[in-house]
Amino acid sequence: MGSQTTEPNGAITSRPVLFFDIDNCLYPRSAKVHDLMADLIDRYFATHLGLPEEEAIKLHKEYYKNYGLAIEGLVRHHQIDPLDYNAKVDDALPLEGIIKQNPQLRKLLEDIDKSKVKLWLLTNAYVNHGRRVVKLLGVEDLFEGLTYCDYSQIPIICKPHKDMYAKAMKEAGVERTEDCYFVDDSYANVASAEKIGWKSVHLVEEGLPVPEIPASKHQIRHLEELRKVFPQFFRSSNQE
Repeated sequence: MGSQTTEPNGAITSRPVLFFDIDNCLYPRSAKVHDLMADLIDRYFATHLGLPEEEAIKLHKEYYKNYGLAIEGLVRHHQIDPLDYNAKVDDALPLEGIIKQNPQLRKLLEDIDKSKVKLWLLTNAYVNHGRRVVKLLGVEDLFEGLTYCDYSQIPIICKPHKDMYAKAMKEAGVERTEDCYFVDDSYANVASAEKIGWKSVHLVEEGLPVPEIPASKHQIRHLEELRKVFPQFFRSSNQE
């Protein structure tokens, strides 16, 4: 799995594609992976840019807000080696002690009729992290491919930039935006996908505030609600 598919890469598929984000989507935000990653990013900013802790945190947030990824700001303004960053941030996360196999998630994905829709991963992480997470969750075999943010390619392209969605469509082999379905926990990513014509679902985890202006028509608290949002893709509507 990767940007590769079970069909030739980029081959046009007659099936629609359901794209899933990975982090804080396939596993809950309450797992605190995002918090651990933020700490490692802040440390990287401080160490490699020679910044006091407070300034490092501030710049990290600024780059994330402006570019969608802290790494893009680092590469754009500081000529940081993105693969060194990946090794010291994403690859350094102690995921094995945090993310466990999720039978409920697996059942949900298995209940999707693959003859009706192709399942594809779409992440702003680098390929190593994306593959690592879905393997730990025990669902890597249920997706036909992965579109990831390639840190080795400059400029770095990531969600919510429209070029990232175009890249995902090409790699998943789908031509029409109306054949693209998408689930993500990021307001900006969902809103951007909606703007280009994808049918998008904003996952707002239980306990998090609901946005005043919805990012999309569909907003859910749990992935299980996808059974009701996209019933046409499921073999059974039974929620076990």
